[in-house]
Amino acid sequence: MSASATSETIYLIPPKTVAERPGEGAALELGPLAAKSLLLVLRVMEILEQEALQVSVWGSADGKDWGAKPLFFFPERFYQGATPAALDLSQRPEVRFLQPRWQVNRWGRGYPMPRFMFSLEVQGLAGR
Repeated sequence: MSASATSETIYLIPPKTVAERPGEGAALELGPLAAKSLLLVLRVMEILEQEALQVSVWGSADGKDWGAKPLFFFPERFYQGATPAALDLSQRPEVRFLQPRWQVNRWGRGYPMPRFMFSLEVQGLAGR
């Protein structure tokens, strides 16, 4: 039996979020998705040449203490597109909140600041 994503999409980073510097999103309380397998989809809609976006997902039991390491790092993104990833929280039942964080980098000539438009979706995986 293969797992598929449930129909409800929750956004850790809302669609068309623009970032020109490092940042973090609001904490999301998982509710019924806690201790489940999740599908994360990073969507990069706009990106300039010679820049990179690094997105991580952090977990917390109380929404305040996020620990020293993220639960998950997406690979660095240099191009537009969608990057899906599975995050299994079944072995981490204490995690009740998720928070996205991002780093940006720009090199070369031209516009001096990085600029990205992106989103991060979370869905429960059916059957997990």
